[in-house]
Amino acid sequence: MRWLIAVLFAVVVTIGTGTGILLWDKGASKIEVIKTAGVAGGAVVAIYALWLNDRRRRLEEARHDLESVRHGLESEKVADERFARSVELLGNEADQVRVGAMHALAWLANSTPRYKQTVLDVLCAYLRRPFWHPVYAHGSDPDRHHDGNVHEEDHERQVRLTAQRLITDLLPWGDDRHDGPAYDLDLSGASLEYLRLEGRRIGWLTARRAQFYGYSRFRELHTCRPALFSGATFHGRLQLGKAELMGGVSFQEVTFGREAEWNGAKVGTFLHPSDEPPAEQIGELEILPDTDFRRDVTGWALTGSTDPAGLGFKNYVHKSGGGRADGIARDDDGLRDGYLPTETDEVGAGGLDRKRLWDKGDAKSEADEVQQ
Repeated sequence: MRWLIAVLFAVVVTIGTGTGILLWDKGASKIEVIKTAGVAGGAVVAIYALWLNDRRRRLEEARHDLESVRHGLESEKVADERFARSVELLGNEADQVRVGAMHALAWLANSTPRYKQTVLDVLCAYLRRPFWHPVYAHGSDPDRHHDGNVHEEDHERQVRLTAQRLITDLLPWGDDRHDGPAYDLDLSGASLEYLRLEGRRIGWLTARRAQFYGYSRFRELHTCRPALFSGATFHGRLQLGKAELMGGVSFQEVTFGREAEWNGAKVGTFLHPSDEPPAEQIGELEILPDTDFRRDVTGWALTGSTDPAGLGFKNYVHKSGGGRADGIARDDDGLRDGYLPTETDEVGAGGLDRKRLWDKGDAKSEADEVQQ
């Protein structure tokens, strides 16, 4: 119908053009009049054809956009269902099913970036579940002291090692610090075995009261927010060579079972050392300028800006820790129960006024909480 209208309109334009030329110039050649009128009519048809093609193109684009939106919604629905199903399978009694569920979650995190932090949270939550294996009695290097017998806990141990490896694989490399977000890890109270975070980039690393068995390999680790190990125990060797802890680090009440390697590691923002430094320290821990000290650093192998800056609360606050996993009393550093001084004159040469060290704030807060 539209084409018929266009043809009729072109005929009218052709006749009208020819008639107009004859009326304007009665001596004009009939052949030239017919050619000119034909060109005018053809131009009308061509213009209509171009308009029609453009309209079809826009309709196709709109249909394609609508299809893309529909496909995106279906993909999100499938991803949500897959995530829910995988999380449900983490509670399955069969260890191979739990391993499969973790790999499904890792695949989902890589294919759907919005799920990456959520998947990391789920895997960390799984590792925070209470767990003990007989080889942990030889915490410095459990694999060397395995008796060769099959233990009931061996299956769960393999599942947990899978979770640790997947967490490492999901984290971006430290060299990509300007490409994409830095993800947070919460491993508070977890039992971790041969944990490897070498070369990875992390936002907030929380490992309060965690138990680290075997070698903990954190070489070239980059943290852009605080790394909190308060109350943790490193049963084996801690390797932090060339790590960059730009958001600060807390070793408050940390127990070092073996040596700690600092070679080239850097700390910024704040440092909260433990009362007892590692018995053996390899290399020195470089302290960057304007780094706050939370405690005396005697016995620690430090270099760089090692002049204590005092109790600097501009980057973090200290609140009630609620005690350690092994039953040792909570914070014993003169900041018991987390009173935070609000005036500069509350911090004197002799420390803080202990009569006022009481905070009625959030009881759920942990020790060495760091404000953003």
